Amino acid sequence: MGKVIGFELNSQDAEKAAQFYSNVFGWNVAEPRWGYREVDTGGIKGGISQGPPDYPHGTRLQIEVDSIDEAISRARDHGALVVRDKMEFDDFYLAYLVDPTGLGMGLIEKK
Repeated sequence: MGKVIGFELNSQDAEKAAQFYSNVFGWNVAEPRWGYREVDTGGIKGGISQGPPDYPHGTRLQIEVDSIDEAISRARDHGALVVRDKMEFDDFYLAYLVDPTGLGMGLIEKK
């Protein structure tokens, strides 16, 4: 079962968004790393980034799966669009999809 492990806020003004959430809600927002600012809300963790062309603004859930390849395949079978195929990072794999209703999500498989 996929579990929600975080969120990603995409904005065309990531610095302004980071200041807003820090000032209004007291979130701890880290300095940018690869254009991504890790966020600690005191609960669920997430991040704020400059929205890419394929998802310029909005919120994406980050869902951890056991096998990213299998999850991508199942999602495609059920009408999802893969907007960024499996990418490799130091500790995890990541892909971005849009469900059949237009909602974005990230899939994460830890190494």
